[in-house]
Parts: sequence; C-alpha cells; structure tokens
Amino acid sequence: MPFVFDAYGTLFNVHAAIARHREAAGPDADRFSDLWRTKQLEYTWTHTLAGRYQDFWTLTQAALDFCFDRFPSVDRALRSKLLDAYMNLDPFPDAHAVLRALKARGQRTAILSNGSPAMLQAAVATSGLGDDLDAILSVDGLRLYKPRPEVYALVTEALSVQPAEVVFVSSNRWDVMGAAAFGFRTAWINRANMPDEYAGPPAPIVLSDLSGLLTREWA
Repeated sequence: MPFVFDAYGTLFNVHAAIARHREAAGPDADRFSDLWRTKQLEYTWTHTLAGRYQDFWTLTQAALDFCFDRFPSVDRALRSKLLDAYMNLDPFPDAHAVLRALKARGQRTAILSNGSPAMLQAAVATSGLGDDLDAILSVDGLRLYKPRPEVYALVTEALSVQPAEVVFVSSNRWDVMGAAAFGFRTAWINRANMPDEYAGPPAPIVLSDLSGLLTREWA
C-alpha cells in the first residue's frame, strides 16, 4: 500500500525560509511569510484555470516579489537569501521517523508535489529524506497544478496501483479534497487545528502530525 505525501507544508516547513531570517525581516515577518504561501498557491490555481503554466519556482519568485511590494518594511535585499532558503527547506521533525517506519513495514512511499523537479530534488537532498522515498512525482510534466485529477493520476500510473490502494497525506485541506475526489484514501495533517472547510464524504482521517499515520490500521 503506497503512502503518498504532499511536499510543501506536509513534509517540508514552508515557513522555515522566513524563520532563518526573521530578525532581518522585522516585525512583519510572519505576515510576510503567510502571504508568500497564500499567493504562491493562488498563482497555481489561477494559472491552471486560465490554461496557462509557469513552473512552481517561477510562481514562488513572483509571489515573493508581490510580498515585498505589499510589505515595504521587509528589506528587498533579503530576496536571494529567502529564495535560497526556500530551495532548501527544513523538514518537519516527524518526517524522517515516519517515512523510515513506513518503509520498515514494507510500505512504498512517494511525494506528489506542485514543486518543480529542481525544487524537489534540492529539498529532498537537503533534508536527507531521499533514502526513504520510492518516487518523487512533480506536476511539471503535465503543466497543470493540483487539485486537477490528472495530477493525482500521476501516482496510479507511476506506482501501478488503483486509487483506492493509495493513502494520500497532505496538510492542505484543498489538496486532500482533490485527492479524495480522485479516489484516494486521505489523511489530513492538521497541525494548526484548523476547521474543516470541505464538508461531505468522503471525510479524511484527521491527524495532528505525521506520527498518527503509524497508529492506524490501513488494511
């Protein structure tokens, strides 16, 4: 049974970039980081809806530039440092242990991400998660972003499985919704204890962190 993980926000902490430069960023650091993430995702959705495509790294840079315009208190000289930090994000503390435990149980593990191949390769190399992953799947070849069903089909094609055999894990509730609509079993990693914004079946398993994956029965 494959366990397939979203990358950004699920395995890798998207706010780690600003955390490395919080003092230099100043009092608007947290709002800056939140908006950077919001705009990054918004751009993936609007480009896909408009029938356009720019890779995730390009959109990440565009979102960052918008944030500098929105928060002029943050020194634009930080741009290259923030981008370098985003290319090499820290994994969440539970990522290593959970991936290794799943592999030890004989489960296949993979990433399915909006991230460009170069971004994903850098993050996986920096984090040391590579040995615990069987596949790293990017939307880049499709030139479409989640939650399009074609993206989730990358998993069934690459791993030669049916949707119902896959456990899809994401911290993004909209991503979990898209994966469930495709037919995956889903686990929502709700680290921030957010309310559920997508009512209706099939409801995901809700966990406060990745370690909860190890205490459930997945027959």
